[in-house]
Amino acid sequence: MIPGGGRNPRQIEMMMRRMGMTTEAVPGVEEVVVRTATKEHVFKAPEVTILTVQGVRTYQVVGTPQVRPRGTAGATAPAAPSGAAPAAPTGPPEEDIQLVMEQANVSREEAIEALFTTNGAPAEAIMKILTRGER
Repeated sequence: MIPGGGRNPRQIEMMMRRMGMTTEAVPGVEEVVVRTATKEHVFKAPEVTILTVQGVRTYQVVGTPQVRPRGTAGATAPAAPSGAAPAAPTGPPEEDIQLVMEQANVSREEAIEALFTTNGAPAEAIMKILTRGER
C-alpha cells in the first residue's frame, strides 16, 4: 500500500523521475533462480523490473517461487566453483559491499557499516553516504 494512497501510476512515475529513479521492464524472462547455501528459489515466467536510482540498478522479481533443496535434479545452472569464497553468513553479501564501496567511494568498513544501518539495502546505503555531511 502506498502511504497517502490515491495516487495513480502516472503520478508515481513522474515523482520517481523527479527523484532520479527510473524503471524498466525486462521482457521475455523465462526463469529466475535465487540460490542460497541450502535452497533454490525458482521463479518460472516471473515479471522482472529494473529500478535504477542514482546509477545503482536493483532487480525486482515478482512471481511465486518453487523452493527446492539446492542441487536437486532439474537445476539449470552449475553450482558455484569450489574456489569461490562464500559470503559471510552474518554480514552483507560481498557483491553489495563491493557495490557500495565503488559507487560511494568509501572503505570496506564504511560500506559494511552503511549496509548494516540500512538493513542491507545497497541503494539506501549509497544514498546515505552520498548525502551525509563532509567526512
